[in-house]
Amino acid sequence: MSNKKKIIIICSMVVLLVAAAYLNVLISKKTTETVSSTVGDETSTTVSFFTSYRSARDASRQESFMYYDSIIGSETASAAAISSAEGKREELAKYAETELVLEGLIKAKGFEDAVVTISTANVNAIVKKSGSAIDATDAAQILSVITAETGVSPSKVIITPYSV
Repeated sequence: MSNKKKIIIICSMVVLLVAAAYLNVLISKKTTETVSSTVGDETSTTVSFFTSYRSARDASRQESFMYYDSIIGSETASAAAISSAEGKREELAKYAETELVLEGLIKAKGFEDAVVTISTANVNAIVKKSGSAIDATDAAQILSVITAETGVSPSKVIITPYSV
């Protein structure tokens, strides 16, 4: 591939990255306006927090996908680098799918909302329960769902109750 094509590809990726960042700022600004216009309304604040968190997580994840895709598509990258990028991209996609499933399962247990993030070190769950605080029984339900779905050790699960 010629240098001109490489430059065009890199410039295109930079433009996409800038566009993603711009959209993230717009979404964050809109979310902030929603929160500020409904000060004192716990439901709007909760929805805004969870929406903002998911938006930031998705934007970050898209940047990672673009990075791995650029390595995979590079003609100058070594076979080992391409293989590693493919493995990490696949792992990231698996994490995203599992996070979505876990969030749905936690909500199905009667919790108002949840955001789950998975990394190589831990599984983090931020959970909101309408009407009351999360007690030991609730934490056990959440832990059970997460360990059953992911197979991780309970000591690697961090459950954080969301409170306004």
